[in-house]
Amino acid sequence: MSRGLISTDRFAPLKERRAFGQSRRDVVGRVDQSVWKASARRADPVAALVAANQGRQPDLLPIKWARMNVSPFRFFRGASALMAGDLATLPTTGLGVQLCGDAHVQNLGAYAAPDGHLVFDLNDFDETISGPWEWDVKRLATSLVLAGSEAGGGKRDCVGAVRAFVETYRESMDRFSRMKVLGLAKWEVRRHTVSGPVGAVLQKAERATPDVTLKKLTVRSRGNAARFHDRRPLLYHVPEKTAAAVLAALVPYRLTLGADRRQVLDAYRPVDVTFKVVGTGSVGTRDYVVLLFGNGPDDPLFLQVKEELPSCYARYLCGAPVYPNQGQRVAEGQRRLQTVSDPFVGWTTLQGSDYLVRQLADHKAVIHPAELKSTALIEYGQVCGEVLAKAHARSGDAAAIAGYCGNSSKLDKAIAQFALAYAEQTVLDHAALGAAVKSGKLKAPDGPWI
Repeated sequence: MSRGLISTDRFAPLKERRAFGQSRRDVVGRVDQSVWKASARRADPVAALVAANQGRQPDLLPIKWARMNVSPFRFFRGASALMAGDLATLPTTGLGVQLCGDAHVQNLGAYAAPDGHLVFDLNDFDETISGPWEWDVKRLATSLVLAGSEAGGGKRDCVGAVRAFVETYRESMDRFSRMKVLGLAKWEVRRHTVSGPVGAVLQKAERATPDVTLKKLTVRSRGNAARFHDRRPLLYHVPEKTAAAVLAALVPYRLTLGADRRQVLDAYRPVDVTFKVVGTGSVGTRDYVVLLFGNGPDDPLFLQVKEELPSCYARYLCGAPVYPNQGQRVAEGQRRLQTVSDPFVGWTTLQGSDYLVRQLADHKAVIHPAELKSTALIEYGQVCGEVLAKAHARSGDAAAIAGYCGNSSKLDKAIAQFALAYAEQTVLDHAALGAAVKSGKLKAPDGPWI
């Protein structure tokens, strides 16, 4: 089912925009956001996943299936295409934002701002596209249930976390709708950044320096020259022809940066190129890492050159902007959603495919499900609510969304009910994947890649 988005008058009085958002409850009521039930026509989840991964490198897909087979939450991370198809069957408010597209608890995290201070924000945008705001809310809510369950939390803990998440989203959206435009453009989420789960992520990010990455990914050869390790199948050197093509692709990429960033980039010299398998959802796409040095051997820069495919939501949306390069879609979506972004994010073309270019592991860190126990899960849910509301308010009509969400707990309860139901669906889909692996239908060998 193809979804269209409604254009609102952002210059209309705040009261009118809120009233318009409230009127969208006639299209889909807040309590109706709770509904999830798989239709009889829903495709087999394993077949749907195989189809969604057509065009990726087939030799790497066993790694993806192995990672997804670990747990329902790990399955969920790799099944954004499956959920996109399910969300597209549900009614929506039609109020559009720039979707993160793959909003889950591990796609928020810490990274370094251009001035060096650490930021906590959304940090993965492979699936970003213009779409209904509630799709991100429902995906992130479901991830809280799955991650909380993996951490040993019960239904009560998970429901509490989702309700706290949606309540904070509603209240933050209302606050952002009244904020000056420049104030919102500068807003950084600083809730619970000293202690708790977010504080722990920021502490990990503080230690994730380029020097640490250098020691982790490289080895010193004769003459003290650094080059990447070869650790197949996750990290290995590519043929010289491919390496040359990757470096050549950095030339047009450079033009996607501002003059100030180009000046910094020009002070670095590339010395090595490797292929790296990353993440769960991204496995199967081509991903290269370039090692560069600036002012000597202790001044490394790592650039990730990552293949970008169309967003898994694109087929279900009509009227979304069309980009000549999928890397451009991701880079510009990232800039719309984040308060501050990686200064080296840009895009290029390599051997006929679209690529995003960004820094690799510059003070980046994420939460792990085991850290989301009891009150930590609720606290993290609150932070997620403010982060997601800030991103949506920057890119959509905050007043209209706030008008729809309202001041009561109706939406909180509805999304919690949806998240529980879709988490149960994910458990079933994960079991189907496990059965396909066990029967030999899908290859997912054990190994260090899990």
